[in-house]
Amino acid sequence: MISSALSVLNEHSTLTLATVRPDGWPQATTVCYVNDGLAVYFLISRTSQKFANIGRDGRVSIAIGDGARLPIQIKGLSMAAEAFEVRDEPYRAQALAKLSARHPDYFDAVAFDMAGSALMRALPRIISVVDFSRGLGHSEALSVGADQIAAFTAATPNNWGFNPAH
Repeated sequence: MISSALSVLNEHSTLTLATVRPDGWPQATTVCYVNDGLAVYFLISRTSQKFANIGRDGRVSIAIGDGARLPIQIKGLSMAAEAFEVRDEPYRAQALAKLSARHPDYFDAVAFDMAGSALMRALPRIISVVDFSRGLGHSEALSVGADQIAAFTAATPNNWGFNPAH
């Protein structure tokens, strides 16, 4: 299960980040990311609604996947995570270097002006990986503790009643 989650995290470069607005409604936006194991790093503007939302409530939801031509090609994950700003070295420099390497067209970690940006880290608490090649509706859940130790739950069986070969 961890390998399935890491595979999805390593294959993609953007995610949809949902934060909690002051009025309680979710706000979803797309951001570029890089992962270090199951931890996810991304940059956001300090003047953005996302930054304000996370400052009030660090609980976020993350969705990663892409458009699939056929239902049996759907593979992705959703993650309930706790997000916070990374200010400590050497973690900050390492994450920025990884972001720069994965997204060279967006910024150069050495020349990038970080004054208006915040480097954020999202630590997962619950991860659900979907892989419809194993049956429509197939998903597996992973609970991740503060110490990054994971506990698995059984796979959700194909309960859609469709033949995944179609």
